[in-house]
Amino acid sequence: MDEIKIVKEKITLENLKKIAKERFGDMVKAVVDIEQRLMAIGGDLHADAEALLLEQGSKQENLWGINLYVNMPKEEFLEFDSMINIRPRQNNRSKSVEDPQVQKQIIEIVNKLVE
Repeated sequence: MDEIKIVKEKITLENLKKIAKERFGDMVKAVVDIEQRLMAIGGDLHADAEALLLEQGSKQENLWGINLYVNMPKEEFLEFDSMINIRPRQNNRSKSVEDPQVQKQIIEIVNKLVE
């Protein structure tokens, strides 16, 4: 696995921009644990960050993949898009996060962790 960091405390937008520059230029992949209220960032695949969080005790049903576009305005910064989000057993049949309550939780966690 490439460099994946678990974020429990605030991370600056400048740090996210450095991580983005190393990988995709303007975007950082992240997986948010809505129960533990943390996220794993970095790496090439959401599945790698998901695997790291699972190893650390997260439950799969609480993990959601997102993309953070570091050069976009705050309201366009977060994208709910990842293959790990396809979960028919949780009534999520697309790569997006379909449940508005889960989206709200993810937004709150990201806003708390990214300054």
